[in-house]
Amino acid sequence: MKPLRAVLFDRDGTLVEDVPYNGDPDRVRPVEGAREAVRLLRQHGIATGVVTNQSGVARGLITAADVRRVHDRVDQLLGPFDVWAVCPHGPGDGCRCRKPEPGLILRAAGQLCAEPATVVVIGDIGSDVEAARRAGARAILVPTPVTRPEETAAAGHVAPDLLTAVRSLLAGSPAGERPAAPAGADPGRWPR
Repeated sequence: MKPLRAVLFDRDGTLVEDVPYNGDPDRVRPVEGAREAVRLLRQHGIATGVVTNQSGVARGLITAADVRRVHDRVDQLLGPFDVWAVCPHGPGDGCRCRKPEPGLILRAAGQLCAEPATVVVIGDIGSDVEAARRAGARAILVPTPVTRPEETAAAGHVAPDLLTAVRSLLAGSPAGERPAAPAGADPGRWPR
């Protein structure tokens, strides 16, 4: 296994609270543990980036300028991040950057001069994990109430929260522990 050079985070639901089609910087709220997780990576010389689908642009719900303002706010609260890779396309646009396609991961890794095998993607849904796999990167799933049980079951590496995911990477393990059911999930349907 190659040494870790970079961690790429999904934005909504992973780094910051998920506000659908958020174009308002005042609504940006980091998830619990995000500040410490990003700080630990930087202390260890690991590059950080964000890879995010923003289909609200294609849908006409937000503008590219709105997305940049939200990212500026995320940088103020948690950053600055070394790279931002954004897909503004809709699900039916056929682009190669929208996760689960690998384009965002490959673009961000290239901008960081990091081989995909030295990159870990941390996200909250299956498309984050699949994009990493297709790009040749590793992935950790951090489930939230929107994560489908089959996505958790299929993920190779799962952590109960963002800080645990980062600590496990820094300890040399590609994954955290299998989590308990997240708040709001039906424990009877949650995979073990």
